[in-house]
Amino acid sequence: MSRGPRSADAFRDWGSDESGTSVLHVDMDAFFASCELVRRPELRGRPVIVGGRDRGVVLAATYEARAFGVRSAMSMAAGLRLCPQAVVVPPDHRLYHEVSESVMAMLASITPLVERISVDEAFLDVSGARRRLGPPTVIAARLREQVRAEHGITCSVGVAQNKFVAKLASTHAKPDGMMLVPADATVRFLRTLPVGALWGVGEKTEAALARWGITTVAQLADTDVPTLQAAVGSVSGAHLHDLAWGRDPRPVVPGHEERSVGAETTFERDLWDLGAVEQRVLELADRVAARLRHQGVVARTVSIKVRTSDFRTFTRSRTLAGPTDVAREIFLVARDLLGAADLRGLPVRLVGVRGENLQVRAGLAEQVTLDEAVDPRQEARREAELALDAVRERFGRSSISLGAATGRGRGSPPPTTVPGGAGIS
Repeated sequence: MSRGPRSADAFRDWGSDESGTSVLHVDMDAFFASCELVRRPELRGRPVIVGGRDRGVVLAATYEARAFGVRSAMSMAAGLRLCPQAVVVPPDHRLYHEVSESVMAMLASITPLVERISVDEAFLDVSGARRRLGPPTVIAARLREQVRAEHGITCSVGVAQNKFVAKLASTHAKPDGMMLVPADATVRFLRTLPVGALWGVGEKTEAALARWGITTVAQLADTDVPTLQAAVGSVSGAHLHDLAWGRDPRPVVPGHEERSVGAETTFERDLWDLGAVEQRVLELADRVAARLRHQGVVARTVSIKVRTSDFRTFTRSRTLAGPTDVAREIFLVARDLLGAADLRGLPVRLVGVRGENLQVRAGLAEQVTLDEAVDPRQEARREAELALDAVRERFGRSSISLGAATGRGRGSPPPTTVPGGAGIS
């Protein structure tokens, strides 16, 4: 999802020479919201926000809502203050995943050089597809037509000589557009932009540059590297200078994998009862473990995220003796991290669980050392959770869940419960 500032001067025809411009950045337009509008066509043209109504955050907003200043990641309360007439739609992550996987399969049919960045955006290197499918802009146009025809949603595409400029081009093509930045127009295009458009320039870096009188990419490009290094540090200064001149040597890397898998929730009311918070941690650990198994990876590190009623947020993590994709193991570590956290006597507003330091599970058994020997009990629990995956795949996620650890010792495993049935140990 593109969030960087845009420039009115950049909205122009930069030329039609496509030689040397084989990198595409594909970005779905207001992805979650667009998916919802497909099945709720009566909401088209109205401001729509996807997220939890009362205590949640804005996950996505239609462009009609964005016109009022609503942005993703802001609190729902803030979004509704800006746009009280907005229609709030709860998220359906299963739908978004299905559409995302379909779109990514379309990209893979064009070229094997696809680098997935998130659920709704990816880079492509189409240099090897030119002879078969035509120049990059033709490939981009056909892709946009296919996405619209098959899913009823739109995407914007930037075409350029490297990933950095292609990303900026797609940002300026939004919504539902395409922008080509020819190789020989790269620097001219960049010089029209505010300095905040550059990767790595957040509020603090932007303020630091402004103190040196640098507010545009043109001014940054014209500043010598030692001065930039004095302003923002040796590494950042040299890196930003390269970007200002359009230098980005990074290739499109296929098979890009998530570095972590996580889930979090914001409570409808701030919770004082840590037992209730632990129950939600269990549910989140279950979701994280299921995603890990689905992706064929295991986590070496477990972390938690906690936000208290005063909106202070902290994270804690622990590296495991051996990697896992078992919910019980993730839950026990997350629960211990939560219990050791200093909440300063405040209730909890948000809690999250994340598996980090991921490894591919396939072949892992051959890589473990004697100290990391596989625990047969953990393998048995994993088999039980795989059975849960199969039931959920057939009957839906709500059909079966891990039971609460209420009344059990801190070292005891939570049972697995089936509505109306017995626990599975």
